[in-house]
Amino acid sequence: MYKLLDTERLHIRPLEIGDSNFMLELLNTAGWLQFIGDRNVHDTPEAENYIRKTLDNPLYFCSVFELKETRQPIGVISFLHRANQQFPDIGYAMLPAFEKNGYAFEACSRYLNEIKNEKIAPKVIAITLPSNKNSIRLIEKLGLKFETTFTENSEVLNIYSITFDHSPSV
Repeated sequence: MYKLLDTERLHIRPLEIGDSNFMLELLNTAGWLQFIGDRNVHDTPEAENYIRKTLDNPLYFCSVFELKETRQPIGVISFLHRANQQFPDIGYAMLPAFEKNGYAFEACSRYLNEIKNEKIAPKVIAITLPSNKNSIRLIEKLGLKFETTFTENSEVLNIYSITFDHSPSV
């Protein structure tokens, strides 16, 4: 889902090639490397290539959230359809300097509300490592509930989910 969305403090927009320096920094943060994995992006051309691949994948949507006041990008929301999952997966990542300010919750909450209101998916999942306690806290605060675990590439992962009621109002 690519849409322009706003919250009180943030502007959410589609990822673009001009975000290469921001993505280079984000992809190499300790949190990304520990909980998402090394994407082997070490310079601006590699970041541009990473963004192109993301934008060329019709099953993958990556939106940047930036501070309204300065337009500084501080994080991303991903919404993707994994081949091994029935429902789309929402994820996020953020620059460490902006953590613990409620920005990720604000951005993800707005994004999930749009998915619900536009009836984009009846159910959304979030996948995380059991050791990613900060992500789990955010996922649960967003209303997703633990569903199950599964193993992928010898790694145990947790699945959380939220189901939206899309029945017509009476």
